Amino acid sequence: DVGSPFDYARQGILYVAAHLPRPSVSGLPEAAGEELLALVTALGGRTLGLFSSRRAAQQAAELLRARTDLPVLLQGEEALPLLVRRFKQERESCLFGVMSLWQGVDVPGDSCQLVVIDRLPFPRPDEPLAAARAAAVDAGGGSGFAAVSVPIAAVRLAQGVGRLIRATGDRGVVAVLDSRLETARGYGPFLRRSLPPFWYTTRPEVARGALERLGRS
Repeated sequence: DVGSPFDYARQGILYVAAHLPRPSVSGLPEAAGEELLALVTALGGRTLGLFSSRRAAQQAAELLRARTDLPVLLQGEEALPLLVRRFKQERESCLFGVMSLWQGVDVPGDSCQLVVIDRLPFPRPDEPLAAARAAAVDAGGGSGFAAVSVPIAAVRLAQGVGRLIRATGDRGVVAVLDSRLETARGYGPFLRRSLPPFWYTTRPEVARGALERLGRS
């Protein structure tokens, strides 16, 4: 292990919107949508949105299109390579999508200075392999959630967060709109330890202020 070439604490901020209600409904809750809107407008685009469902991504795109003039690119509306190319080239654009974007997007530079994650990426109940493994642990007297779901979420979350800093000159903010990353005492600290050592805050005004300064640069 030769370490990382990145100075994460100086290059990036991890902001967790701890004031938001715990996510419960499918799609994008209204409060999370307003938080997303405030963050994206503070920066002026340049946002990669990583969503837990196609419905949430579509709702986010509809919200931004209705209330801003920013170009919003939505996975599924064009071929993904074309969308990523446009995201790189159009500096004020936003790219919203689901799990394939969590791993397959490499956009160094100032075209991507805000990565927004709507909720923690725990495996869905209809993911058969994860469900079977969790059921086996439960049957043996353990916790399938702790032994299977939490480690899977940690890997996926680290992959998504890793979309922000792709070069030594990159700067930006990762915003997680799922308050459980801060408030869940059982697994929140474990998930945070799986991430790069960004400067950490739960204060929305700090995140917006940083994005506004980036937007002016």
